[in-house]
Amino acid sequence: MLKIENLHAKVGDKEILKGVSLTINDGEIHALMGTNGAGKSTLSNVIVGNPSYEVTEGSITFNAQDLLAMSPEERAHAGIFMSFQAPIEIPGVSMTNFMRAAVNARREAQGKEPLKSTDFLKIMREKRKLVEIDQKLMNRSVNEGFSGGERKRNEIFQMAMLEPTFCILDETDSGLDVDALRIVAEGFNKLRTAETSAVVITHYQRLLDYIRPDFVHVLIDGHIVKSGTAELAQQIEEKGFDWIKEELG
Repeated sequence: MLKIENLHAKVGDKEILKGVSLTINDGEIHALMGTNGAGKSTLSNVIVGNPSYEVTEGSITFNAQDLLAMSPEERAHAGIFMSFQAPIEIPGVSMTNFMRAAVNARREAQGKEPLKSTDFLKIMREKRKLVEIDQKLMNRSVNEGFSGGERKRNEIFQMAMLEPTFCILDETDSGLDVDALRIVAEGFNKLRTAETSAVVITHYQRLLDYIRPDFVHVLIDGHIVKSGTAELAQQIEEKGFDWIKEELG
């Protein structure tokens, strides 16, 4: 599904990614862990096409397409979705109108007719139950007055509505209490299929207790320095990242 080869990227004059290679197949969940500044969020921003990040070398292919040649909108329409670490407010735009515009934009890109109001509202009712979002929030502006947990649940709700094939969860567990974390993770798990894949970016094991990855990768100083199964995340929880740095010398 997604293949990254020798990826180098920078912000301004600072090189952050220094040769990342990673292959993610259909149905796989990959966890990306590492210290602050290692390049985890940079990698996710490059994948979705954030213009603040410049790719200087390497390639990314998504379902055999040259991802780096696609605009952010084209990437989203192709099935890429990112759940933000700090979801922003959009004053004056209701959740319902925001989601209807987003869903119909993707349908248009796929050559489909826009959803009728009744059909859209029915789907929205079904999807919001996955992450236990109150109907009252649907009439408010996007994320305006939402708690931290509500914002993160709203991200998973948006994912449910858009039905992407590749998802990036960028520190979705940040700032969540145990109950909110469980609700968000269970919502994500209900959306998993054999055709969808994801990258889960986190500092902590606790999210991976709910979203069990197939592979775990450790990113340090712009390089993936170690890969393994879910047990690697448990080792990091117990020993931190210093033992990996010691192994590298």
